[in-house]
Amino acid sequence: MDPSQDPAGEEEFNPAQRAVLDRLGASPDDRPVFADDLRHHLRAALETAVEPHLDGLPPGEDLFVHKHRLAQVHGCETNFLAGEAEDFEWKVPTARGTIIHKAVELAVNWRRQIEPAVIIDETLARYEQDSEGLGRWLQDCTEVERAELRSESLDAFTKYLECWPPLKPAWRPVTESRLRAELCDGRLILAGKVDLTLGVAHGQRAGKVIIDLKTGNFAPIHREDLRFYALVETLRIGVPPRLLASYYLDRADFVPEDVTEEMLLATVARVADGVGRLVELLHGGRTPGKLPGPACRWCPVNDTCDEGQAHMAAVDDY
Repeated sequence: MDPSQDPAGEEEFNPAQRAVLDRLGASPDDRPVFADDLRHHLRAALETAVEPHLDGLPPGEDLFVHKHRLAQVHGCETNFLAGEAEDFEWKVPTARGTIIHKAVELAVNWRRQIEPAVIIDETLARYEQDSEGLGRWLQDCTEVERAELRSESLDAFTKYLECWPPLKPAWRPVTESRLRAELCDGRLILAGKVDLTLGVAHGQRAGKVIIDLKTGNFAPIHREDLRFYALVETLRIGVPPRLLASYYLDRADFVPEDVTEEMLLATVARVADGVGRLVELLHGGRTPGKLPGPACRWCPVNDTCDEGQAHMAAVDDY
């Protein structure tokens, strides 16, 4: 996205859409160039740090790490283990994110006039054809749940269309892009799925922007999630993204961050520490710690956790 190549008057953008162009765009001279051995340096640093932890895995097992698992194990370990023991259950909030992201994907490739309600309905109908996962939940959910899901998804998708300019093919837009890196002979797998990417690297010159679309409020963990994506992307192709950005639809604003080598090395340390915690908790029998916080309200064991109960009482009394 180069603002200088977006002639004024070609399309009428509102201030929020113009802000997207201004915040995400960069001329070629403003895009950083990274060392061609950075990928190998990061891989070596991460593998050296995690190898001792992976020795604690049972024979033949590997460790799968994604952003949510990493965030959970760096938070309340008791909550993490409780969540690991529960089967995933679709609910309106989790289904909403999936519907919105698929709607954005359809909008990028839609050849007719974009009508938000039509695209949301097409998205719901597409998932309802599946016999597993979200499709099964949609088939079995109540009419109230489906109506609530459609309403909330339509609201968020409409806000996206209001705030973002139409994504041009020249910007290389990709939605729901899967990232994966395997380390230590496949014993450690880092994986993720990015809401939206724009741009592409040219040689060692960074050009890609990784974007997470958010319907809630800012949380510091959103920054860490994107840094994790940046590390996996660098391990994958050898060139980091240029910029990371969480975009909050409710307030039509970014929280952006430039990617640096220092950031990536800090993320290596966070991932290595998380791997150690995961192996010890899942396979080493370590007693999990407790870290009361906002997640206490939805924790599966909050009824029996004294620390969580005290935290919620203190928050309610504030």
